[in-house]
Amino acid sequence: MLLKRTLFTLAVAGLSAGCAVGPDYSRPDISMPERYLGQPAVEQRSANTSADFAQWWAGFNDPQLTRLVTSALRQNLDLAQASARVAQARAGLGAANAALLPSGNISAQGARAYQSVETPLGKVLNSTPNFDRYGNAYEANLGAGWELDVFGGLRRGREAALAEYQASQAGVVATRLAVAAQTADIYITIRGLQTRLDVARKQVKTQQDLLATVNLLYGKGLAPELQVRQVEGALAQVRASVPVLETGLDTALNALDVMLGTTPGTHRDELARAVDIPAAPRIATTGTPGDLLRRRPDLIVAERRLAASNARIGVALAEYYPKFSLSGLIGSATTVSAGNLFSGGASQASGVLGLRWRLFDFGRINAQIEGAKGQEAEALAGYRLAVLRATEDVENAFSALVNREDQAGILTQGVDALGRARGASFAAYQKGVVSLIEVLQADENLLRAADARAQAQTESARAAIAAFKALGGGWEPAGDTVAAR
Repeated sequence: MLLKRTLFTLAVAGLSAGCAVGPDYSRPDISMPERYLGQPAVEQRSANTSADFAQWWAGFNDPQLTRLVTSALRQNLDLAQASARVAQARAGLGAANAALLPSGNISAQGARAYQSVETPLGKVLNSTPNFDRYGNAYEANLGAGWELDVFGGLRRGREAALAEYQASQAGVVATRLAVAAQTADIYITIRGLQTRLDVARKQVKTQQDLLATVNLLYGKGLAPELQVRQVEGALAQVRASVPVLETGLDTALNALDVMLGTTPGTHRDELARAVDIPAAPRIATTGTPGDLLRRRPDLIVAERRLAASNARIGVALAEYYPKFSLSGLIGSATTVSAGNLFSGGASQASGVLGLRWRLFDFGRINAQIEGAKGQEAEALAGYRLAVLRATEDVENAFSALVNREDQAGILTQGVDALGRARGASFAAYQKGVVSLIEVLQADENLLRAADARAQAQTESARAAIAAFKALGGGWEPAGDTVAAR
C-alpha cells in the first residue's frame, strides 16, 4: 500500500507543471533613449520615393536591384545554412520534449541451445532421467519507462531547447536581412564603379582630343614640344586610373554572383550596361531606439540565447536532487515450445521504482552550476553590448546618409561650375589667351570633382542601405519578438 502511494505521489509530481529549480527568466530591462541623435536630420530629408520597411530595396526604384535581391533571398547559400540550423534546433527541441514523456519498447526472442555434458552443469543435468540436451526458450515482452521530472530539470532543459530553437529562427531572419543588404550594397557599388569608369573614360577621350589639338599646333610650329609632353603625361595618368576601377568592378561582380549562389561571371552580361546610381529613398519611419529590441533579429537572437543560458542554470541545479523513474514490463516466457508462449503459466510482469542521486558528487555539480551561471552572465553582457552596437549602427548610418547626400549636392554644383570653367579655359587656350597648363588643371579638377560626386552618390545610397539594415527593416515581426510566437 505504501509503495502504491509513493508511486502515485511521484507520478503526480512528475506530471505537474509546478515550480522547477533554478531562476525563472525575465527579459533584461535596458534603458534606451527616446529618439536617435540623427533622427531629426533624417526625417527632414527630401527624396523622390519612400521605402516600405518590409521591402526597402524596392524603394530605390531600380527593377534590376529588386530582382537581384529577390533572387539572393531565394538562392543564397548562407541563408540555406541558417535554415539548416533551424532544422537542427527543431530536432533538439523534439528530443527535449520527448524526454518528458514515457518511453516504451517491444522485445521478443526465440532461442535453441544444445547443452554440453562435459561441463559441471552438463554433468549434473546428464545424470537426471530423461535429460534432453536440446533446449528451447521463447520470450515476448512489452516494456515502458518514465523519468519523473519531480524537480524540473527536464523542463528547464526543454526551456533551453525552445529558446535555442527560437534563436535559430531569428538567426534565419538576421541572415536574410544581411543577404538583402549585402546584395543591394554590392549592386550599388557596381553602379558606382561603372559611373566612375564612365567619368574616367570620358576624361581619357577629352585628353586624347586635347593631345590631337596640341600635336596639330606643334606640327605647325605654334606649340612647343613641352606642351605635347605635358598632355601625354596627363593622358597616361587618367588612363592609369581605368585598370584600378575595372579591377574593383570585376571583384564586385564576382561577389554579387556568389551572393546569388552562382559561379562568378553568371550575371556579368546582365549588368554590363551602365545605368545611373539609384537614389536613396526616404525612410518613412525610423521608430525609436526601443523598437530595435523588437525589430532587430540579431538582438532577438542574443536575447533568446540569454534565456537559454538562464534555463541551463536550472538544469545544473536539478542535479542536486534525486531523480526518480518508473519502469514496468509485461510479457510471456517459456522454455517448452512456442505454442505455450501465450499460455497463462508463461505470463510475467514487473514494476520498478528507480532512484538515482549523486550524493557524493556535489563538487562536480557545483562546478557545473558555476559554469552555467558564468555562461548566463556572458550572454547577458553580450546582449547588452549587442543593443549598444545596434544603436551605434543606426547613428552611424544616419550620419553617413545625411552628410553624404549633402556632399553629393555640393559636388554636383562644383562639377557644373568646373565643366563650364574647363570649356572656357580650352577656348581661351585656342585663342592664345591662357597656357596649356591652365587647361590641364581645369581637366584635372573636373575629373576629380566628377569622380568624387560619383563616390558620394554611391556612399549615400550605401548609407541608406546600412540605415535600413540597422533599423531591422526587411521583415515584419509577428508580435513583440520571436519568443512571443
